[in-house]
Order: sequence, then structure tokens, then C-alpha cells
Amino acid sequence: MPAGREALLRAAGAALSARPWPAVRMVEVAAAAGVSRQTLYNEFGGKDGLGRALVRRAAEEYLDGVDRALAPGPLSAADADADAAGRLAAVAEWTVRAARTRPLVRALLTGGWEPALPAPPPPGTRQALAPGDLARTVRDRAAAALSPEPAWRCELAVRLALSYVIAPGEDAIGDRAAAELLRLLGVPAGLPAGPPAQAPPGPRLSAPNRTAGAR
Repeated sequence: MPAGREALLRAAGAALSARPWPAVRMVEVAAAAGVSRQTLYNEFGGKDGLGRALVRRAAEEYLDGVDRALAPGPLSAADADADAAGRLAAVAEWTVRAARTRPLVRALLTGGWEPALPAPPPPGTRQALAPGDLARTVRDRAAAALSPEPAWRCELAVRLALSYVIAPGEDAIGDRAAAELLRLLGVPAGLPAGPPAQAPPGPRLSAPNRTAGAR
């Protein structure tokens, strides 16, 4: 990504974290990025284009975290089932973490777009993401990464995570919930789940275990 475009996206993201999107001014974003306002308009065509780019960036960063949670570690064949379930539990916790700390990710996963956020790409456009599209992408990536893991187990992990996003529990997906996920996936929770993969930093949701919070 060109340095100017990256700087503009960083500046726009910082502005969005400080104030509602309707209150974000393009001249301030350009100044914070160290470029002219004309450069901003050349890159994104205007505020709507910049907002759509922020939405796409949020989806890409979330999926990057999913890929890191799914990354395999060295393990014996006997531990393969436990490792697959542990990586699914990691995806579930990372999903809850990302949705709690990143409003655009929550909106993408649930379809709940608040007025304070940039508008999503219009339906019917190439960049459009309908509610459920991102979750299905996660399911498909998990099934591919954990093959021959059945798709229904990947679907279960994603749906469990979304249930915590839509109706949060007392805290988040912690030790007990992750152990329950392992049980539902048909893997004894006491089995090792392999070494942790690296996930983006964020608020800690549980004690160290085979979850995204331990990455």
C-alpha cells in the first residue's frame, strides 16, 4: 500500500476513535497524515470513499487475526484433534475481542451500523459485505486451514463467538467457555492444543490458554 494512502487510513482511524464519523473533517485527516487535502481526494474520491476504505481495512485486519489464530504449530499426530479444536477456540475468542474493541468489526459481523460509523459499501457493489458474509468467510477459512476438519465444527465455533458478540456474557470467552467449546466439538478439554499463534494485541479476555487472548 502506498505510504500516503496508509498514512491517511491511519489518520482517519485515529480520528474515528476520537469522534463520530460525521464529525471527522477531511482537512484534519489530511493534515494529520502530512499530505494535502487534494491528495486525500485523489486517493479516495471523498469522505465516503475514505469511509469505505476504513471498512475494508477493518475486515482485512480481522481476517488477518483469524489466520494467525488458525496457524498450525508443531505437534504430534495424536494431538491433531485437540490442536484443531484449540485453534477454533482461538478464532472464537479473537472474534469476541475484535468485536468488543473495534466497532467496525462488530458492525461487519452483526450488521448493526451505528450513525457514528462510516457507511458500509452500498449493496450490489463489489466491496459490499452483507451481514453474515464475514462469518462465512471465517468458517470457510477455518475449514480449509483445518482440513479434514468438518465444516460444521468450524461453523459452530463461529456461531458461538457471534453469540458472545450479540449477547455478551459476564466477561467473554474465557477458560470455562473455551473448555465447553472443546467439549461440544467432541474433543476432551484436557488434551493439549499446541503452541499459541500470534494474534493482534488487545484487551486481555482470559487467563493464558489456547485462545486468541493468549497470543
